[in-house]
Amino acid sequence: MTTVAVLGGGIGGLAASYYLCKSPQVTKVIVLESSSRFGGWLWSTRRSDGAVFEHGPRGIRPAGVVGRNTLNMVDDLGLGGEILPVTYSHVASKNRYVYVNRELHRMPSGISGLLRTVPPFSRPLLLSVAMEILVKKGKEDDESIHSFVSRRLGKELADIAVDSLCRGVFAGDCRKLSVRSCFPVLFNAEQRRGSLTLGMLLGSGPAPVVPPGPLAQRAVEESWAQWSLSRGVESLPESITEYLQRSGRVQLHREAAVQHISPSASGWTITLEDGVMSADHIIAALPAKALSSILPSSCQPLIQPLQDISTVTVAVVNLEYEGSVLPVEGFGHLLPSSEDRGLLGVVYDSVPFPQHNRPGGQTTRLTVMMGGAWFREAFGAPEAVTEERLLARATEAVSSHLGVTTAPSWSRVTLQRDCIPQYYQGHYRRVESMRSFIKEKSLSLSLIGSSYDGVSVNDVIFSGRTAAEELLGTV
Repeated sequence: MTTVAVLGGGIGGLAASYYLCKSPQVTKVIVLESSSRFGGWLWSTRRSDGAVFEHGPRGIRPAGVVGRNTLNMVDDLGLGGEILPVTYSHVASKNRYVYVNRELHRMPSGISGLLRTVPPFSRPLLLSVAMEILVKKGKEDDESIHSFVSRRLGKELADIAVDSLCRGVFAGDCRKLSVRSCFPVLFNAEQRRGSLTLGMLLGSGPAPVVPPGPLAQRAVEESWAQWSLSRGVESLPESITEYLQRSGRVQLHREAAVQHISPSASGWTITLEDGVMSADHIIAALPAKALSSILPSSCQPLIQPLQDISTVTVAVVNLEYEGSVLPVEGFGHLLPSSEDRGLLGVVYDSVPFPQHNRPGGQTTRLTVMMGGAWFREAFGAPEAVTEERLLARATEAVSSHLGVTTAPSWSRVTLQRDCIPQYYQGHYRRVESMRSFIKEKSLSLSLIGSSYDGVSVNDVIFSGRTAAEELLGTV
């Protein structure tokens, strides 16, 4: 390997470049980003008075192999001192709410919460869990999340808790999303152990091994539920970008939209607006549809499945209020689609990360998320909706759900177009067919990013690592 081109400078493309840099086998990495900034959906506003607002992901989970892997990277980049951890005992971890029947309900947590009947549920959750062991294994090779949870844990849990969760995580409809691709741990638990409960207790299959570094060990010892960084999560792509610049082996290009790629004798020819470059291998960290539009017609078996991967648009409205305005303390609240289709949830940012409030004087920062799979239904075409309308809808929700009567002292509306891929039923087959075509044709091409193997920041970073390892061996 001499030259690897990485298409897309979001967190996936940056992570892949970071891992490629670890290997002496690569002499040159070229990162091509079409926009004016690196970092993709990891995007923070840092106000001059010290307040920080997130327009994309805000808290990153340390759990599992992929969580450990990200913390190891954070350690290596020297960002350990900037970590803001939130422990499991923190009020933001213990208190999560759903807004059902025009009321806030705290989700049951801990043993006492599972033993009692807690509204909006009509029976103790432990009952559903206990009965789950007796449910027969499903026969389908994939199933919607709603169908899977209804079958194993009951329709009520699926309609309220799981519907809300899928809106919070994927901004998507649990009746269409695939359990196998969105929650592989649950799918594998049923496949291997015949039960979610047994799968959780006994493990649901092999996982890659990532030894924990000092920061990941600290996360376990201190029992972190999530973490952010003192200057916002955008510090992570910024630090990777600086690391790549220092390495001397990476060329970083902003505003470099790729027009077309075509196989050549030595690898690929990449056509840009202002010229042509060649690479031995391409790591494509672009959204699926963007990649489909630059592939040659000889790659038709890739183009169609890439175009079939849907995405949703989310309106993110950051609000700041003077004083302490929340009636409850917690991470935030989600809404099932039966309650309000256009409104996904409200995050109480000041509770988990008070360090991001402006210093001096009490303020409350909130983020309202809207749209997702219901965007067109609730707001019409994304290109036609006004910021004023989105802001009005967000402040009205804060007022009716949380009883906040004052107007926000500061606000920012961001429309994140096509930001979250939707893994509908059969998604895994689509991804398998694309990767087998690449293998059959011996194409020097890797597919990474949120379109394929997980939408979380950790999943996307890990997909970059996996691509680098498949190319070069262990990194």
